[in-house]
Order: sequence, then structure tokens, then C-alpha cells
Amino acid sequence: MLGGGSVLLIAAPAQAAVSSFATKCIPPKIANLPDVNGTTKADITAPATAKVGDTIDVTWKTVQAASENPGVADLPANSVLPTGKVTIGGAQTGSLDVAGTRTNPAIPKNSPMVLSDMKGKVKLTAAGDVTLSPGAYNINANYIMSTDTACAPTGTVPVAVTIKVTGGTSSGGTTSGGTTSGGTTSGGTTSGGTTSGGTNSGGTTSGGTTSGGTTSGGTTGGGGEPNGTVHKGTAVSVTFDCGTFGKPTGQAVVDATKNSAGYALSVRFLGSVMKTPAPLPKGFITATMAVKVAGADSGTAQVKAPPNTKAFAQDDPVTLDPLTGVYSPRKTGKVTLHPGVLAVQLAQGGTPVATCTPTNAVAASLTLVIAEKGTAGGGTDGGTANSATTTSGGLAQTGADNNGSLRALGLVAGTVLLLGGAVFTFTPWRRLRR
Repeated sequence: MLGGGSVLLIAAPAQAAVSSFATKCIPPKIANLPDVNGTTKADITAPATAKVGDTIDVTWKTVQAASENPGVADLPANSVLPTGKVTIGGAQTGSLDVAGTRTNPAIPKNSPMVLSDMKGKVKLTAAGDVTLSPGAYNINANYIMSTDTACAPTGTVPVAVTIKVTGGTSSGGTTSGGTTSGGTTSGGTTSGGTTSGGTNSGGTTSGGTTSGGTTSGGTTGGGGEPNGTVHKGTAVSVTFDCGTFGKPTGQAVVDATKNSAGYALSVRFLGSVMKTPAPLPKGFITATMAVKVAGADSGTAQVKAPPNTKAFAQDDPVTLDPLTGVYSPRKTGKVTLHPGVLAVQLAQGGTPVATCTPTNAVAASLTLVIAEKGTAGGGTDGGTANSATTTSGGLAQTGADNNGSLRALGLVAGTVLLLGGAVFTFTPWRRLRR
């Protein structure tokens, strides 16, 4: 009755043993922090004896992770998922995947990590002594965002348990590690975290021409305008859709200065200030925007902010210098410039960590009149540049531009992600402070 497949048979009580080994953990790239070198203590449980053909349970209990939760933020309950690999040696070789569950208690700042037990099953295929040793493991934290910290042994790992396997012949075959439960989760999802920047404060503006007023500038008789001529835009309202990180609303201004390549553009954000939820190091974040070109010309003009030039303490407003770039006209006539898609990313480059797309038809912040032999004119569509009058084509500048810095409006997504990266590096924070 017990025959007919891989039934779980245990011929002797389970045995458990703690294996201690040096470990190197690699924080998520977004954290911009050095690797962590610590000690892992893993308690492996398995039966003491078994037979060839038995499928046995293996449990990894983490007595001590390589480092503690740093002093940035408390981790809520049920936010951490461990997965790992157990090395199989001796008469049978291979690797067993083990996985825990996301069932941890709340983990305060500067306290040891508490990981759920990781479990797996393996079928025994060879007689003799089969050894089990803990190997690499991963810690996934899903709070605000999903991040992974990968940890691996840096030296020899002591054998935790030895199973006496009887029956059959000692073939020394390999195993694939049985079934794999769980697994690491890739970044990008949020679980239970609040999304900052989700309020849609301020109305959106509908595009169109302004009522009344005259355009500032105009053509210069076809002779172009000198380099250095400045054209000031006006603030227009834009609501960004940053996906799971909310829909922040604010005002943006596009300015242009004539140069030999066309126009040097500068994009500034005005309006409400948002605060960073965690300390951010200098040179950590940057942003790019595709300024929309419409009217006589079309396409986009790329602008980029340099990395943040100062570190931010918790609850500081996040600021970056204006985003700058070049627009080179390809056609003559009236050209309008509109704030476009904003991407927030790490200063080191790579894939943007958040892409924020305007949800409304953003009005023109600046209109340029491109002449045959150069460029001339400028200002807002239907109104004088730098006008303090609110029109249907944009919002007036209020003077609250905070010295032209980019305030954390579309960067809400970036600040939230940065918090996630900083929280889940599992770096001994006291060591970093020294």
C-alpha cells in the first residue's frame, strides 16, 4: 500500500545542525552601497537515515543573517521572503532549492533580520552518506518596492547534516534539487506600501491659445537673432502618471536661450514641495525629460538634470538643478515647447527606475518663431513671456521657483524607490557611519 512512487519515508528521527560560514551580500544596485561581508548561521534539518527512493524534507532555519536591518526604516510584518540553495554532497551530488514564506514579524531599525524557515524536498537516488550544506541565499523585501539582496558563501561551508542512505547501489548520481517553491521576486511591484505623490493637487490646464495679448518678439526681418537671446516660458500645469508610485501634479517651465546649435533649453519645476522619506547620498539620483516639440516642427528635445549635488537628510525636500539640453530647429515657423515624459533614474545610469508620463494635454510653456535665416521671437503662445497673467494656455509664474531647482514632483517615484533600496540593503548601518 505504501508502494508506487515517491512517498515520504523517514526511517529515523530528524537531525539538525548549525553551520556557520563567511558570507558576502550584494545590496540592490539602487542602494549605491558597498557589498556586505558578514557571517551566516544556518540550522539544517533532515532525517538521520533513509532509503534510496525516499523523498525527504529539508529545512533551513536562519539562526543569523549576514547583517542586520540598517537604521533607516522599520520593516513591517510579512514583507521579507528568503530563498536559498542547499548543496548536496557525498554519495549523491546536486543542489536543492529551498524557499520560505513572507511571514516575518515587524523588524525594527538596527535589529537582527528575522527570516522564515526555508523548506524543500529531495528524492534520494544513491546509497551511502549524503551530506547537506547551506549555500547561497537571497532576501527579497517587498515594502514600497521589491528589492533583492543576494548573499553567497566566500569560503568553505561546513557540512550541516549527514544522511545514512541504504538500499540500492552507490551510483553517485546527481539530483536536480527536487521541486522549487517560491523564488525571488523581481523589482517593480509594491506590496502594502503607500505611494507618495498620489494626490492630484492643482487643476490641469487645457491647451489652446490665450485670450488677448500679443506674442512677445516676432520675426527680426529674416536676419535671425544673436546668440545669448533669452526666451522665458511660463508655468503650465502637468499631472504625471508614475505607475504604482502615484500621480503627482505640479507646474513646469521651459526656458530657451539662442546659441549656435539652436536653443539651449532649461526645464524647471514649481509648486508644492515633497520631502524625502529617507536619507539620500550625494550624486545618487538624476532625471531626464523628453520636451515635446509641436507646431511648425515636431518630435522631442531631450533634457537632463545632473546628479544631485548635495545629500538629503530625512524629510528634506528633494531638489535637482534644472534639466538642460539643446533644441535644434529643423523647420521655420511657430514652434511650441511642452513638458513631456519624465524619467527618474540612478546617477550611475541604466534603466530608469520610474517613468512618469503626462496624463493631460500639457499646454505650451514656450513658443518660438523660427525665421528663415535664424530664429526670432519667443514667449508664451498668445501672451507676453514672464507675464503674471493666468491664461487658458498656461498658469502664471508665482515666483515660487526655489531658485530654479527641480522640486520633488515627478521625482516622487524616485524618492520612494530610493527609500526601498536603502531599507533593503541589510548593511550594518553602524559600520557605514564610522
